Order: sequence, then C-alpha cells, then structure tokens
Amino acid sequence: MDIDLLKTFVEVVRTRHFGKAAENLYITQSAVSFRIRQLEQGLGVNLFIRQRNNIQLTAPGERLLPHAKMIITGMQRAKVDVALADNMHKQISLAGTPNIWDAFLQFGITNIVSAMPGVSLVAEVKAQQESTRLLLERTLDLAILFDPPKVDELVVERICELPIIPVSGYDTATNENFFDNQYVYVDWGTTFSLWHARQFTGKTPPYFRTSTGRIALDLILQCGGSAFIPEVLVESHLEKGELFHVKDVEHTSRDIFVAYHRDNEQKELIETLINLLPKINAYQPVDEH
Repeated sequence: MDIDLLKTFVEVVRTRHFGKAAENLYITQSAVSFRIRQLEQGLGVNLFIRQRNNIQLTAPGERLLPHAKMIITGMQRAKVDVALADNMHKQISLAGTPNIWDAFLQFGITNIVSAMPGVSLVAEVKAQQESTRLLLERTLDLAILFDPPKVDELVVERICELPIIPVSGYDTATNENFFDNQYVYVDWGTTFSLWHARQFTGKTPPYFRTSTGRIALDLILQCGGSAFIPEVLVESHLEKGELFHVKDVEHTSRDIFVAYHRDNEQKELIETLINLLPKINAYQPVDEH
C-alpha cells in the first residue's frame, strides 16, 4: 500500500477538510481527492461521509485510522534507523521556534551533541503549530516552546525561565519615551503579547515588528531604537555600552517548555536531553516546589 495514500488519509482526518489537507501536504485538492479514492478502491470501502463543510469518518475509516498511524510511524522510524551512520546507534529529533533558537538553544547545542555520543541529533526550526503536529505524528521527538500545547497525548514540562528586559540604543531612553523612539516589537509568544498590551504606552504603533529577537537586536544596534530582548542576548552589548538597560520600564520573563509524545519509544533518551537543556545558559530550572 502506498504510504502517501495513508499520509493523505490521516491529514484529511486531522483537518476534516480536503482543501486544508492539500495545503498542509503541499499538493492540490484534486490530488488529495484522487489519493483518497485510490485508497478507498484498494480497500473496497468508503472511508469518509462527504457532506458540505462536514467530513466525517465512516466505521471502516475509524478502524483504519490507528493502523494508518502505526504504519506511517513505523516507516518513518525504519527510514531513520537505516539512514544512521555506522558510528551512531540512535537518532533523536528536536525543534524550536526561531525565538527559542535565538534566545536559548543556540547557546549550547554543541554541549548537547558532545554529551550524547553515539546519538545522531536532528535540530530544526519549526513553528509552534507544526511542531505540535509533528509530535502527534511521532515524526518529531522533542519540541522546545514558549507556549505549551494543551494536548492529552503530549507530556509538557517547564524547564527554565528566560528574563526579557527593555533595552535601547539611546542612553536617554526612559519610561516616558521608550515606546515612541523607533520601538521594535518582538513576538515572544502569546503570554508576552497579553502582558505587552497592558504595558504599551506608545502614541504610535511600533515602527517595526518581527518574530525573531536576533533581527530586532541587529536592527537597534545599527539604526537605534528600543525593544524587549532576552538578557542573555544583550549582556555583552550592555557591558560595551552599545545598548542601555531602561530600568524604569517594567521587565518580564518567559517560561520555556519542552513537549514530547507520552508514548515515544525513546523516552529515556529524551529525558537525558531534557536534563541537559537548562545547562545551556546561566538560568536554572524553575523550582516548582
């Protein structure tokens, strides 16, 4: 059976929409319909009840779903195992959002690699929604995120706290003009956005918006301006006098979370990697007791 047919079936089940499934699979909607018809013809059953804006699984479709997921996961794991280099025994994949890489992961990924000999590490930049989907599909082992997914199948743990401080390229910056002098808004996730909405006192909207802290940092270093940036990213620039900590503007922090599938077969390896993560920088895990 063609594995692409099963992947398409699972994506249609997940989205309950042929068009959305096509977008996520980067194929046309007609290709999705064709694949589903092929699968139905091959199995000799109807898998979906097709109604306008309402796609439901039939009883045979419900029975196929767990088998399809198991086959897809098994095939993906087989590809990984076969592709491992001779000196590598296991592979683990992790992903982080762009801001997680900027403010956290980039500072110690080499330490993780050196601490886990014999393990092939795959590290990627993924958006939060994509990471959650890949975790559920078990094609991603571990995601590092600011906003933890609330999904029963996933284990979510908070590992540390990331201080985010107000900085400016101008030594005259104060609480009165922080948001009005080339202010750069950085998207540090949902919790930050809610906090920021209460703090923002600017008379005009931010003159620049970005989802990446590194872009904001480079911009205010070269062109001036202000932004909320993780302390670990700006420490050296503060010491050199290239940036200034605007201390009368309220600062904040973001919790960093890890997420993985509770049925992942590499749980022991994942836990080893998680224990290494807080050692990436100086910020220790948050004590929840």
